[in-house]
Amino acid sequence: MKTVIGISGLYHDSAAAAVRGNDILAAAQEERFSRTKHDPRFPRLALDYCLAQAGGRDAVGAYAFYEDTVLSFDRVLKNAIESAPGTETIWPMAAASQLGQKLALPARLAEQGAAVFLVDHHMSHAASAFYPSPYADAAIVVIDGIGEWASSTIAHGQDNRILSLSQISYPHSLGLLFSAFTHHCGLRVNSGEYKLMGLAPYGQPRYVQRALDHLIDLRDDGSLRLNTEYFGFMTSDKMTNEAFERLMGCPRREPESMLTIEYMDIAASCQAIIDEVVLRIARQALKITGSHNLCLAGGVALNCVTNGKLLKNLSEMKGIWIQPAAGDAGGALGAALHVAHTAWNEPRQADGRRDGQKGSLLGPEYSPEEIEQALQAAGVLYHRPANTTEHVERVARALVDGLIVGRFDGRMEFGPRALGNRSIIADPRRPDGQTHINLRIKYRESWRPFAPVVLADRVSEYFELDRESPYMLLVADVRENLRHSVDWGNFRNGDSDMMKVLNQPRSTLPSITHVDYSARVQTVDAERNPAFHQLLAQFDTLTGCPVLINTSFNQRGEPIVCEPADAVRCFINTGIDLLAIGPFLAFKADQSAEIRAKEGKISYDLD
Repeated sequence: MKTVIGISGLYHDSAAAAVRGNDILAAAQEERFSRTKHDPRFPRLALDYCLAQAGGRDAVGAYAFYEDTVLSFDRVLKNAIESAPGTETIWPMAAASQLGQKLALPARLAEQGAAVFLVDHHMSHAASAFYPSPYADAAIVVIDGIGEWASSTIAHGQDNRILSLSQISYPHSLGLLFSAFTHHCGLRVNSGEYKLMGLAPYGQPRYVQRALDHLIDLRDDGSLRLNTEYFGFMTSDKMTNEAFERLMGCPRREPESMLTIEYMDIAASCQAIIDEVVLRIARQALKITGSHNLCLAGGVALNCVTNGKLLKNLSEMKGIWIQPAAGDAGGALGAALHVAHTAWNEPRQADGRRDGQKGSLLGPEYSPEEIEQALQAAGVLYHRPANTTEHVERVARALVDGLIVGRFDGRMEFGPRALGNRSIIADPRRPDGQTHINLRIKYRESWRPFAPVVLADRVSEYFELDRESPYMLLVADVRENLRHSVDWGNFRNGDSDMMKVLNQPRSTLPSITHVDYSARVQTVDAERNPAFHQLLAQFDTLTGCPVLINTSFNQRGEPIVCEPADAVRCFINTGIDLLAIGPFLAFKADQSAEIRAKEGKISYDLD
C-alpha cells in the first residue's frame, strides 16, 4: 500500500502530511521546524519529516496539493481586471506569487517520480474534517477567508465520498469579514482572530445592527453578501478602508496601543455576527443533508466560542467533530486523505465513537539521548528520576507547590493548539495564574485567557459540557456552583481598566475562567494520551482537582517548540520554573546564576 503525501502552503501556515490507506502516519507545520511563525514557504522541512515517517520517497505513490493553482490564478487575474485601476499596488505581489512557485509546483512535485493531484481548497478542508471523524455520514461545513473562489461550502460526507452541495464565493466571505474586524482592532490578520475572540467578552455587541444594515446582507440559510464599498482587500493589502472607519465611528486602532471600550464592543459585535452566521449555515447543512452529525473545517472553525454556541443551539445535531488543524495547515492532511479515499478508493473505518486523528499527536518525537544532548549543550543542570512513577509524582508535586512547568514529551501536536506534549501547565487555582504566565512567560497581553485541561470523565463536574473535547475546540461555561460574582464597577462608564476586572477571582479555578465565566475546554483520556492523563490524575490525587492550566510551550512571536533545543531555550529565556522534558527534570532554581540571569532578556516579534 503506497503513501499519499499532502502539502499546503505558499500563502500561510505551510504543512505536510503522510497518509497510508485510512491511517494518518504524520503531519506537521513548517513553522515548527523553521521557527518562523505561520511560515508560508514550501514546507521542505515538514515534508522531509513526513517522508521519513512514511519510509522514504520510494514509499510514496502520490503527492497532493491543497489547492488548484490554475483556479487560484484565475481568481487573482479576474479580481485585478475587474477592480482596476485600484489593483495596481497589489497586482505585482499577487502575480509574483501565482506565476512563480504556485503554478510551477505541480511540475516540481512530478519530479519526485509519483502521481500529482491538485485538490480543490475547500474539498481539502472538507476531507480533513470528514475522513478522520468517527462518522460514516455527516454534514460538512467549511468556512474560511477564501479558497480558489469559495469562501464557504456545505458538503455531505458518506462512507468514503464527499459531495459538495452549495458554496458562497469571493469576495463575499465570513472569514474575510472576521479578518476585517481583526484588522480594525489593531490585531494581525491570520493570527489575531483568536485574540479578537478572547477580547469579545469585555465588550457589548452594540455594533451588530450597524454591521447588518451596512456591511453584510445575511439570509436565513446563512448565505451572505458583503458590501465591498467598506473593505480594502480587493484593491490593497489592507482589509478595511476609510468608509469602514467612518461606519464604526473610530479609526483603526494602533497595534499595541491601549484598548478602549469601543474596540471591545467591536470585538463583541464581530463575535456575535460570526456566531449567528455559522449557526445558520450549520442548520442549513444539517437540513439539506438529512444528517445529525456535523464536521467543521476552515479557519473559522477554530473559533471555539462559536463551536460552543452550536452545541447549545442546534438540538437537531447529535455529533460534532472539528478538525484540530482546521486552518490551511490542515489542508495538507485533507488533500492526502481525499486522494487516498477518492482516487485510490481506500475504505474508511468509522465506528461513531473514536476519531482517526490519533489525538493530533502526529509530529516528531525525540529519544532520551537527543534530549539529554540538548540539555548538556545549553549547560542546564538536570536529573533523571528512577522511573515514570517518580517522574510523574515530582511534576505533580511541583504543580501543587505553585511552579510553572514546561512539558515536552512524546509526539508534537498538529494544529495550532498545544494538547499536552508541547505545553506550559500550571495550577488553575492560583488567583494570579493568568497574569503571571502572560507577563512572566508568554510576554503577551495580560487579558488573554488560558485554557483548562481536565480528565475526560470529570469534565461535566466543572464545565457545562456533556461530551469530550480532546482538541480544545469547544468553549463551555464553568459550572454555576463554582463561580464568584464579578464587580464590573464603572468599566463601561469611563473607567475601562481591564485589570480591575481581570484581577478578580471569577471562580474556584480563577486562572482558566474568562470574565464571562467561559473556558476553552480540553479533555484528556488514557487512550489518546496516557502519559499526560497519568500526570493529570496524579495532580487530582494530590489536590482533588482534575484540572490544570494548559497553554502552548512558546514565548510570544515564536511557534510552539518542536525540538528539545527549542524547549531548553524557552525554559532559559522565560519564567518557567520546571522543565519536564522526556524522562528528565530541570528546575530553574538549580541553575547557575549565569543561566538564571538570562530570564526575560529576550526580544520577540509581535503577533
